[in-house]
Amino acid sequence: MPPLPLPSHVHYELLLQLLEQQTSFAANQKPQVREQVQQLIYSLRKALSQQKQIETTCEQLQIPVEYRWSIALAEQNTVLESAPESVLKSE
Repeated sequence: MPPLPLPSHVHYELLLQLLEQQTSFAANQKPQVREQVQQLIYSLRKALSQQKQIETTCEQLQIPVEYRWSIALAEQNTVLESAPESVLKSE
């Protein structure tokens, strides 16, 4: 089975740092915006937690996981995998 592509944890961590350290501070005087920011932070934490559950399940089932930093690399790999061998040799 090919590796299961998942986002690198750093994506969640960077977004959470930005939201907690800068966005929350800036939205502090606006209750409606502050509440939405807090909901977004909660959703991101939950998404990271769910991803970790997927990783644990994959580990138990011996399914490899591949952490991705962008979709551009994934799209490039897909193109390379589907390219005829003669095209790949010319690169």
